[in-house]
Amino acid sequence: MAYPFQLGLQDATSPIMEELLHFHDHTLMIVFLISSLILYIISLMLTTKLTHTSTMDAQEVETVWTILPAIILILIALPSLRILYMMDEINNPSLTVKTMGHQWYWSYEYTDYEDLNFDSYMIPTQELKPGELRLLEVDNRVVLPMEMTIRMLISSEDVLHSWAVPSLGLKTDAIPGRLNQTTLMAMRPGLYYGQCSEICGSNHSFMPIVLEMVPLSYFETWSALMV
Repeated sequence: MAYPFQLGLQDATSPIMEELLHFHDHTLMIVFLISSLILYIISLMLTTKLTHTSTMDAQEVETVWTILPAIILILIALPSLRILYMMDEINNPSLTVKTMGHQWYWSYEYTDYEDLNFDSYMIPTQELKPGELRLLEVDNRVVLPMEMTIRMLISSEDVLHSWAVPSLGLKTDAIPGRLNQTTLMAMRPGLYYGQCSEICGSNHSFMPIVLEMVPLSYFETWSALMV
């Protein structure tokens, strides 16, 4: 999860988030180089009195400053499109979980099990136990197996919501009357926090998401107890 005064993105937990971090660094380096070049040119224009009479009419210069930006855009667009297609791929999910957004809580249904469903409400501040996080803890966590492809089906029963977990690179809109889907895979166990990322009403900031990624054996024991 994020920590106070954090400047960068959260540590990646899924392969998709790792790709997004690499793309972020790749694009940021391009922007940094462009900014440095522009700053250098502006400083030269302000500090030197030397001019070249044929510079402003040179076809070579116009060709360079037309082709170079096109190349830069291609270097940004190709990795971006690759990640977009990777995020839309559904490769034989091992488990499917249906998520419904409500004002203002989430409900979950494990569609591969007959009676495994529950609502997930935020724990009020006055009921928090020592070590629990304010505005992020819920009464029922979503327990999922790690290192397995999981399909999330996301919708809403009232208004627009958005199911987002930053460390997994997930953000999918929950739209009434429409069923969206996304996939996730966590490479290590732990608790991963998210929140509704759509302004859905007065309690918009009070419907957190908590994923508890565990080994498969622990998940099987938990699901047997819940059913």
